[in-house]
Amino acid sequence: MSDATENTDPTTSGPEGAAVGGFSAADTSDIATLSYEQARSELVETVTRLETGGAGLEESLALWERGEALADRCEEWLNGARAKLDEVRAKTADRTD
Repeated sequence: MSDATENTDPTTSGPEGAAVGGFSAADTSDIATLSYEQARSELVETVTRLETGGAGLEESLALWERGEALADRCEEWLNGARAKLDEVRAKTADRTD
């Protein structure tokens, strides 16, 4: 596991991981600080854990919630990269016109 996710337990309670009706939601407060590569790597690990099964319902729900947040983070990075590319393309097109 990468350094950024080494101590991450998707079932821990935290600011966003408070227990609700017996379900301990995933702590997603650190996801906004992850690089694209870190978020993607952890997302792959999370999906693999969900696909292999063996986790209880509560853990599976926490993994799913964290996976959704990781996917959103990856999408933010990709959208930002797309916007930068579009900006560079527009500037390049302006110079050639």
